[in-house]
Amino acid sequence: MLKTRVITAVLLLVALLGVLFGGYYPLFAAAIVLFLVAAVWEAFQLFGSSKKQAFAISLFWGAAFAYTFLFQNNQSTQFWFALCAAIWLVRFVPALGHGLPPPSGMGNTLLGTVYGLSLVGCFAAMVVFYQHSPVYLLSVMALVWVADIGAYFSGKAFGKRKLAPSISPGKSWEGAIGGGIAVLLFSAAVILSGSPLLADTFVVKLQASRGWFAAMAILAVIVAASVVGDLFESMLKRRAGVKDSSKLLPGHGGVLDRIDALVPVLP
Repeated sequence: MLKTRVITAVLLLVALLGVLFGGYYPLFAAAIVLFLVAAVWEAFQLFGSSKKQAFAISLFWGAAFAYTFLFQNNQSTQFWFALCAAIWLVRFVPALGHGLPPPSGMGNTLLGTVYGLSLVGCFAAMVVFYQHSPVYLLSVMALVWVADIGAYFSGKAFGKRKLAPSISPGKSWEGAIGGGIAVLLFSAAVILSGSPLLADTFVVKLQASRGWFAAMAILAVIVAASVVGDLFESMLKRRAGVKDSSKLLPGHGGVLDRIDALVPVLP
C-alpha cells in the first residue's frame, strides 16, 4: 500500500508540474475540467446519487464550468468566491457541530447542490490564480499541503486531545496546531529568503501588501479553513459508510480526498 501511495503521489506531482509549467493553456483547462468532473462525480455519490446519476450531473457541471470560467471573460469571480466563503461560514462550519441532514430528502439534495457550488468556486479560484502565474497557484496549494504534513507528524508525535472524535478520530488538536505552526514557519522562511524565484508566491505578495501581523493572521485562517474542509468531507464519507470518496487514485482514494482541504481555502 505504501509503495502504491508513493508511486501515485510522484506521478501526480509530475503531472501537476507538467500541466502548470508546460506553457500550454488548453492542457491546463482540460486538466481542470477533468478533475472537477471527477470531484463532482464523487461528491454526488456521497450525497446518495447512483454512479450513473452522479456521472451525468458531473458532465453537466463540467461543461457549465468550462463555458463560464474558461471560454468566457467572466467578470463575476469575486461574487463566486464571496458566495463560497459565505457557504462555508453559514452552512458547512455549523454542520460540523450539529451534523448532516438524513441521506435522503430535500435537505440532503440542497446540501449536495451547495457543496457542488463550493467545488466550482474552488476550481474557479485555481483558474484565476493560474492566470496570475503558475507559481502563484502552486504556492497557495503548497500551504495546504504543508498544513497537512505538519498536522500528520505533529499528531503522531504529540496528539492526545481528539479534534472531532465523532467525525475523524485520528485528528487531534495538537496535530491541527502543529500544522498551523508548520505553515507559519514555512511562510516566514519563504518571505525572508528574498529569493527572486519566490517573489511571485502568495505569502510574499501577502506580506508585502498587508504586513507581517496581518499576513500571519490570514495564514492562520487559511489553516483553520483547510481543517474544516478535511473534516467536512470526512463527515460525508462517514455518513455514506465509505473510507474513500472513490478508488480513482490508487493508494490515495479519490480526487475529493486529495482536494477536500483546498475546497474552502482557495475561494
